[in-house]
Amino acid sequence: MNVLVLKSSILADNSQSNKLADYTIEKLKGHNIVVRDLAAQPLPHFDATAATAVRGEPKTAEENALLALSDELVAELKAADIIVIGAPMYNLGIPTQLKSYFDFIARPRVTFQYTANGPKGLLQGKKAIVLASFGGMYDENNNVTNYLKAILGFIGITDVQFAYAKGIGLGAEAIENAQRSARNKIDEIVASL
Repeated sequence: MNVLVLKSSILADNSQSNKLADYTIEKLKGHNIVVRDLAAQPLPHFDATAATAVRGEPKTAEENALLALSDELVAELKAADIIVIGAPMYNLGIPTQLKSYFDFIARPRVTFQYTANGPKGLLQGKKAIVLASFGGMYDENNNVTNYLKAILGFIGITDVQFAYAKGIGLGAEAIENAQRSARNKIDEIVASL
């Protein structure tokens, strides 16, 4: 299987979601794994130039470079059977690095299309594993979970499972418990693949 791992934490080796991503990579050893660290190698902010590049007719060298970047990201995503997403909660949402990623890959007629019945995702048949980490004790109805279910569904990825590391802002013992709980869930998810 082809696996795409998206890390988005700005905390590098101190990141709980990155630790879970590394654990998942180890569990998926033997598969073709591509890791894209969106914090270590951030994408450009999605602005009017980027929108013109990926949704219109690029004319400038900058627009063509942004379209080439989007094409590269989409090709990685299309090649993947499984997408592993490290998604820490920052200020009640996903990191801007991860949001930029979705802005660059959500492209009409490429990853989704508009129909008379609304948008239809074009990337069906893929699985996503989201590794979400929260400083507090959030339930599963939170902005990170809801956004990721929505955006992944928008592009056609509806088989989405979550492993949560909750309460990591509550101290060392809470981090240990959160990691253990999340790793147990990862083991369960990987065993079902």
